[in-house]
Amino acid sequence: MRLPFPAHSRSRKASRVLIVSDTHGQLHPGVAALARDCDMAVHAGDIGDIAVIRALRPRLRRTIAVLGNNDTPAKWSPQQHAVLDSIPVCARLELAGGTLVVEHGHRAGKVATRHQALRQRHPDARLIVYGHSHRLCCDLDAQPWVVNPGAAGRARTFGGASCLVLRIQDNGWHIETYRFAA
Repeated sequence: MRLPFPAHSRSRKASRVLIVSDTHGQLHPGVAALARDCDMAVHAGDIGDIAVIRALRPRLRRTIAVLGNNDTPAKWSPQQHAVLDSIPVCARLELAGGTLVVEHGHRAGKVATRHQALRQRHPDARLIVYGHSHRLCCDLDAQPWVVNPGAAGRARTFGGASCLVLRIQDNGWHIETYRFAA
């Protein structure tokens, strides 16, 4: 794990990127196991505790994370405040074939217009990742793609903990969805 968390990162090696959000201090064991089969991990906020980041353990040991609206000093232990201070609000990851942008999404407006607002804010991205709603969603009909991995912990999973995997291959980018029973 790299600290502090970078707001801008480059990784041409990653071919499988785990995408999670809204763990609120608890990572589902199925998501943690899936992370070990991925090259990198991206957390879209409401992390809840540094133990979640440590549990992600992707192969290349790189995790990009952003702050969520619940990632505040009042909700994290005092021993973790220095780590909390190093986590950006928004991060960009340069990957083979394009840019992945991640932010929590709570500042992107109402649900009905959130994807449009995110696309306007990050028009040069190939993929925009956000969290906040705890609802799994893959909007791949327009560019850039906008996805929400849902909740990868135990809080408000709406049918079980979920996450996404971005698979990068010669023939393009592909999104895989995963849902785990509670």
